[in-house]
Amino acid sequence: MPKSWKKPKPTEGEKAKARSDAKKVIATNRRARHDYFIEDTIEAGLALMGTEVKALRMGRASIGEAWVDFDGGEAWLQHAHIPEYLNGSWTNHSPTRKRKLLLHRAECIKLVQRSQAKGYTVVPLELYFIRGYVKVTIALARGKQDWDKRQALREAQDKREAERAMREYNR
Repeated sequence: MPKSWKKPKPTEGEKAKARSDAKKVIATNRRARHDYFIEDTIEAGLALMGTEVKALRMGRASIGEAWVDFDGGEAWLQHAHIPEYLNGSWTNHSPTRKRKLLLHRAECIKLVQRSQAKGYTVVPLELYFIRGYVKVTIALARGKQDWDKRQALREAQDKREAERAMREYNR
């Protein structure tokens, strides 16, 4: 193979850029996929205070009980728990305060209209850093009934058993 066909090795700057562009997950809402059918997802920015960002960099957050509320044409993340920054002073934040979601107006209007239908809500799925910014993936979701949850668990169990049987057969 001629030398000109070889792919050049990445430089240190390219490696650093790839690391900064990588998605660093802080918190996930695993319960949301169990309790809801996910219809549509949107990535939104999050308006935060400095001590909140520092607490998030320590990897401490919970969005398991959070939801998205709409007020005055703006979207707000309610009840997301970001604990106080340990080295913070009087500028520390309240752990469960409401936080503004940074969305385009058209996206916000679309979510408001679709979430007003019966059985629909907007829930956060994932909180993460990307290129130094804190982002949250929110989803338009329709609530599951108890029998839907049982059916989903049964399907997952059947899939695991089928994979196990195939693995045993191929040995």
